[in-house]
Amino acid sequence: MKFADFISSGAIQPQLASADKESVIRELVQSLVTSGQIAEENTDGIIKAIVKREELGSTGIGRGIAVPHTKHPSVDKLIGTVGVSVEGVDFNSLDGDKVNLFFLLISPPDRPGDHLRALENISRQLRDDMFCKFLKQSKTVEDINQLLEEADNNQFVS
Repeated sequence: MKFADFISSGAIQPQLASADKESVIRELVQSLVTSGQIAEENTDGIIKAIVKREELGSTGIGRGIAVPHTKHPSVDKLIGTVGVSVEGVDFNSLDGDKVNLFFLLISPPDRPGDHLRALENISRQLRDDMFCKFLKQSKTVEDINQLLEEADNNQFVS
């Protein structure tokens, strides 16, 4: 699975304004609403589902990275977006560090394989320090889209 299969380029947020965990989740979900990927009336339910998932254990996996995600019946295909926080956000990460890179995923409950493949792709790409460094330095949607495309073309991970 590639980023192009599930990341909505119209929802990418290269300069997140939010300063706390729930606000980041809300900002990223709202970007998916604005880009037409999810319906406005499903916003609160999706946010609640992601926050509930976070209560089970933080998706802040360390090294400045978080992958908040949930399954929700309002979506019929896997969708996601990327957000970058220059300042970093306290996300209760496993290593205690602030998070700069966010990959938010929402998938239909009946497609667990897609959900797992997307998480696997994200984690594989994010193991590459150069990819993470460039992503953290990205200032525009175009910069992020280009990096995701390069990652899809295996220009980072060997």
